[in-house]
Amino acid sequence: MSDTTKRTVSRRGALGLLGATAAAAPLIGSTAAEAATPAFVPSVGNGATPVQGLHLQFGADPARQMVVSWITEGSVRKPRVVYGTLEGGFGGCVDADTKTYVDGTSGRTVHIHHAELNRLRPNTQYMYAAQHDGATPDAGTFRTAPSGRMPFTFTSFGDQSAPQVTWASNGSVGLDANSTPATKDIVTGIETVAPLFHLLNGDLCYANLDVDRVRTWNNFFTNNTRSARFRPWMPAAGNHEIEKQNGPIGLAAFQAYFQLPSTESDPEMAGLWYAFTAGSVRVIVLQNDDNCLQDGGDVYISGYSGGRQLAWLEKTLAAARKSRDIDWVVVAMHQVMISTSDANGADLGLRQKYGPLFDKYGVDLVLCGHEHDYERSLAVHGVVSGSETLTPNPVSSATDNIDATHGTVHMILGGGGVSGTTNGSFFKDGTGKVITAVSATPGSNGKRTATYVKEEAVWSAVRDLDHPYGFAAFTVDPGRWPGDTTTMHVTYYNINKPHGDLSVFEKFSLHRKRSDG
Repeated sequence: MSDTTKRTVSRRGALGLLGATAAAAPLIGSTAAEAATPAFVPSVGNGATPVQGLHLQFGADPARQMVVSWITEGSVRKPRVVYGTLEGGFGGCVDADTKTYVDGTSGRTVHIHHAELNRLRPNTQYMYAAQHDGATPDAGTFRTAPSGRMPFTFTSFGDQSAPQVTWASNGSVGLDANSTPATKDIVTGIETVAPLFHLLNGDLCYANLDVDRVRTWNNFFTNNTRSARFRPWMPAAGNHEIEKQNGPIGLAAFQAYFQLPSTESDPEMAGLWYAFTAGSVRVIVLQNDDNCLQDGGDVYISGYSGGRQLAWLEKTLAAARKSRDIDWVVVAMHQVMISTSDANGADLGLRQKYGPLFDKYGVDLVLCGHEHDYERSLAVHGVVSGSETLTPNPVSSATDNIDATHGTVHMILGGGGVSGTTNGSFFKDGTGKVITAVSATPGSNGKRTATYVKEEAVWSAVRDLDHPYGFAAFTVDPGRWPGDTTTMHVTYYNINKPHGDLSVFEKFSLHRKRSDG
């Protein structure tokens, strides 16, 4: 979609629009043309559905592209985004594309609008406002990613849910069983850190478990827009994004709500795996229900891509490691390859398919959710000889300053706010459990029964037994010259009861030589 400049608004006008509802009155100091053609002239009382759930996603080039998205209750006229810089005002206007899906259980049609802003400047602060005819604009700001090696911070967690009460099936008021106060508090925590972007590692809002799935998605975005309008929240689809009767593989809602930098040409799989580069960090986002054994969604979809995702993953990893512009390779996904919690457990399918690729191409970090706790591994490479479960092999005992060239560190960041936490379910005997098979047909609960095998968790490094909720922040120090050491500083924060205040649980770092040496 091309950017078209429709009007220019002064710096003062831009500030006013960000600070309050826009008005058509002339501004002191504005030109006659600016006064005659204000950026926003919202109609009052005409019944237009409002802008809701404003959120951002990176485009294919995060230094130069951003996608602004929002939800409406019905169809609207001329959805668009005006944008610009504080110095230059709202100088550009882009029309939005509209995606729809029909929720399979309620029959409701959901409208989501996506406007892609192009030809932006790297590492630059922008302001923008989303609007459509007859509705009050809603606004935010963002910073584009740096082009080349510069320091920045990103954050990550999974398994959030949505803070809400809802209508139960009998018409009474029902408390969402998946929601906790931490679901809201963690958004405040992310904004306290104020990262360049956030990685959301699956199981976003658990709409598949709720009576009113559309309401749950709306509440998820209403909560997260407090952060996601200011910085991209880049999601991985987890098993609870798989919703019955919503598309061929149950992921139509997820695919409609987000416009992600996917290169997949098949619309059935578009947006389910993708990659982007920020500075010297290549981020690869996977959809694990394609490759794991566990049956965790409304529909069992293991193997749905026919190997397309794995082929794309190897191609993407190989290109990242050949690039002299990429130092760090980070994978974000939902289900896990390591766990010492007596909950879901690690998945042999992922170890079989991803493990050799992560080793071959030197993946630095794997960020997951799924288990509702915090745990991380030692640097691992290869498998323990003779292990039935393909137990990851620790190659270093370091836990505070880790040489990333030795192996991959896995982090479980499943404390995003959902109830049913599993930090109290860690095995105390140094073991973990691994799903090694599932039954051919579903059991009485509608899921394929998992077969588990215990293993010695020789790879386990750190676990948080006392705190259920939290997130990680990653700050990249790119080094100073070609071939210098680059460092990623990691802080894991707890979200504490009862007020949601932050505290630091641990800090550690990873280092490696820059690829441009």
